[in-house]
Amino acid sequence: NGDKFTGISIMKIEKGLDSGPVMLSEKIEINDQLNYGLLSDQLSILGSKLIIKAIDLIDKDKAKFLEQDHTKATHAKKITREDEEINWNNNADRIVQQINALNPTPGACFKFKNERIKIWKAEITDQKGKIGATLNDNLLIACKDFAIQVLEIQRPGKKIQKVKEFLLGYKIPKAAQLF
Repeated sequence: NGDKFTGISIMKIEKGLDSGPVMLSEKIEINDQLNYGLLSDQLSILGSKLIIKAIDLIDKDKAKFLEQDHTKATHAKKITREDEEINWNNNADRIVQQINALNPTPGACFKFKNERIKIWKAEITDQKGKIGATLNDNLLIACKDFAIQVLEIQRPGKKIQKVKEFLLGYKIPKAAQLF
């Protein structure tokens, strides 16, 4: 959703979901190169460090808790099949965020020749064109504002490939509409 930061909090458990007072909290930056899998790994490492620190504070009777500002609370909705579908009418940055958020699972996809093709990695370019159309033979795809260059892609039942390898065996020609 375009957030620039995320993080980990160590909190006291209460009846409500994530509603207890916070003992420790630390945030990390989310950049354009970070997908969900890599972010999850970073958060796991950060979380383990904070748990050790929290145990040490509790052991030394130095733990302090601060009440949360519940007006700033957000909840993540369940990802649906519709969330996986790339809408080329979105801005390029939104589409790259979607691709990153759904990698490694379930993956962001588009339909071509009745197949759900997943894009695993892409980058924003300064190119423009007809929304949802390929602008060259290397899967440069126009979005609402700019185009994205697909870098890693996968057909159903096949392995993830670099776009050049993929296009050796499966052609998506220039000016193809990906709706």
